[in-house]
Amino acid sequence: MKMRAIASLLAGCLLEFSTASPVQSALQELQPASHQRHALSGRFLHITDLHPDPYYKIGSSTEESKACHGGKGMAGVYGAETSDCDTPYSLINATFKWIKENIKDDIDFVVWTGDSARHDSDEHIPRTQKEVLNTNRWVAEKFAETFSKPNDPTNSLSIPIISTFGNNDILPHNILLSGPNKWLKSYKDIWHKFIPEEQRHGFERGGWYYVEVIPHKLAVFSLNTLYFFNNNAAVDGCSLRSEPGFEHFEWLRIQLQFMRERGMKAILTGHVPPARTDSKKLWDETCWQKYTLWLQQYRDVVVGGLYGHMNIDHFMLQDTKEIDILDAEETAASRFIRASLDDELTIQSANDYLEELRENWSTLPNPAAVIKEEPDHVEGDKKKKGKKSKKDKLLKKIGGPWGERFQVTNVGPSLVPNYFPTLRVIEYNITGLENAVIWADAQSVSASQKMDWLEEVVHASNPKEEHEEGISIDEDDEESILKKKKKKGKKKKPSNPDLTVPSPPSKSSPPGPAYSPQSLTMLGYTQYFANLTYINNAHFVDSEDVEADKWREGKHKGKKPSDKDPKPRPFQYQVEYDTFSDPVFKLKDMTVRSYLKLAHRIGKYLPEKGDSIDDLDEADNDEYDDPAANDEDNNDDDGTDADKKKKKKEKHKKKKHHKQKEKNKVWLQFIQRAFVGTLSDEELRTFDYQDQAPVMDLSEAHDGEL
Repeated sequence: MKMRAIASLLAGCLLEFSTASPVQSALQELQPASHQRHALSGRFLHITDLHPDPYYKIGSSTEESKACHGGKGMAGVYGAETSDCDTPYSLINATFKWIKENIKDDIDFVVWTGDSARHDSDEHIPRTQKEVLNTNRWVAEKFAETFSKPNDPTNSLSIPIISTFGNNDILPHNILLSGPNKWLKSYKDIWHKFIPEEQRHGFERGGWYYVEVIPHKLAVFSLNTLYFFNNNAAVDGCSLRSEPGFEHFEWLRIQLQFMRERGMKAILTGHVPPARTDSKKLWDETCWQKYTLWLQQYRDVVVGGLYGHMNIDHFMLQDTKEIDILDAEETAASRFIRASLDDELTIQSANDYLEELRENWSTLPNPAAVIKEEPDHVEGDKKKKGKKSKKDKLLKKIGGPWGERFQVTNVGPSLVPNYFPTLRVIEYNITGLENAVIWADAQSVSASQKMDWLEEVVHASNPKEEHEEGISIDEDDEESILKKKKKKGKKKKPSNPDLTVPSPPSKSSPPGPAYSPQSLTMLGYTQYFANLTYINNAHFVDSEDVEADKWREGKHKGKKPSDKDPKPRPFQYQVEYDTFSDPVFKLKDMTVRSYLKLAHRIGKYLPEKGDSIDDLDEADNDEYDDPAANDEDNNDDDGTDADKKKKKKEKHKKKKHHKQKEKNKVWLQFIQRAFVGTLSDEELRTFDYQDQAPVMDLSEAHDGEL
């Protein structure tokens, strides 16, 4: 009997370590409390664009020639808010301390979307490879320290962290050659705790990977958007087999198909977002086309997309009606020629970009007119036999009751205080996942045996031989793409012979979590910010005003400190807003339908009932109240350079100025949040006249950042 008992005990132990079955859960419940796993919280952290600057000096000047590296000015202890200066180490240290003390134990994973090195903005202190890698290594160590298991001598992570490249994480900035190369090898080492072991070889080829943040349920993908980026002159889009962008999308297609077959869902993350307006085309058009097509075909799998780079808080919509990669004659690639290294995007203000988003959204069909709380009752509403009702026609315009014609991309505001430093905590639906295996418990499980097969398929699709570390740009590829762009394909021949179109969802499959509320749907988020004007507690005296052009000196432009020794207040993040209780956005969740409704309301030049500024009650105005409101003398900045910078380009046809009661509070709230509450009332007022372009002194100083 004793031998049987021992055998049973051994069998139970083996079963615990080899499976993720209900038996395992039962066994774990019997373990001591110190070894019990934590349940999912249904929250994760998105942090982006840290830009640590080892040369930042407190009390230095925010002028372009100084860049907070010298001179005398208002650069505060925790950063120079609303300027183009980068981030002092003190702000990053304080941020991780706040995360550890306030939200560390309430999140399931971290999305970190790149740019963890300073900008190359000081010609007197040029960046070096060593510095770029060292600052990235330092930030990676901060993440590892903050999210390591307590009392663990190996410092293993308690939750997964998904990192990705920013365009400033390499040298020269923006330029990343196809892999393997020294940068990918270096980051494989720096991020070795974040990249699953079985994917490190693939990462070295192209800088992409994914993590099953909830094993067998949810994966977060780290996309290397530098291979899609317009300003990366070392690559040429995503249509040619010889390009790393082509291989990247083949890898993504195979992985998303793999997710579908396993019944999993995926969140896509990256640094440079797929912005696409007249003033902002951040991706090569061939990459945008594939991305939008891939998301359309895998709409049953993809939960959403999270990006950084642009510094402003906003969202964008991709319209699948603009997919023309399948056209037989001419693809969009022949109409959008990528800018060369010395011919970057035309300098446009952030104002232009946001106005263009609004203009595009003004033509959206009104989803509220056809989408009810129960969309199942909407379809099939026919007036007569053979005739579709008005609702049916409107439904078709938005892609059915779930709005499947569109996709949503969320862009998080930055930590670097170009405005105020920010963090975002996103909540997602964990219904039915109460007993799911968590990431930390699954680390002992062996890697998927299918990984080798997947890599073989990707390699077979790309006949290009692997290059040595000193890879050079292939001039033949550049010539071939120019030749292809000149040719006019005949209708009988496909213009994209190398294009493998992903399979769509089965006709019987329900809408995915990006469209229909269900398990893993993103529900909403809480936006945190640190009011550096209040925290830095810097007093100033006015000095001679210096006109700025491209560089932003911020609200402290032309000011000098009146105190020799800084006396900062205690550092803290506070809630800027949350989508759950927001009376203006009224964002029910983060599904496409909810964002379509919001975009439609933002785009209304004559606001709907309830969206006029006169309906804005005192509660709405309290959103940005903070201790700094009591220090208005310190915050009384020099306003805008309205008389110095006047726009010549009109974004809309001439219209009469609306009276105060006709102003769209949803649009104004969208603008105020885009700039993290740093706009004055005067600056905000300039955004509501259709025939008068905004006059803020904001410019595109860093490759599409705002």
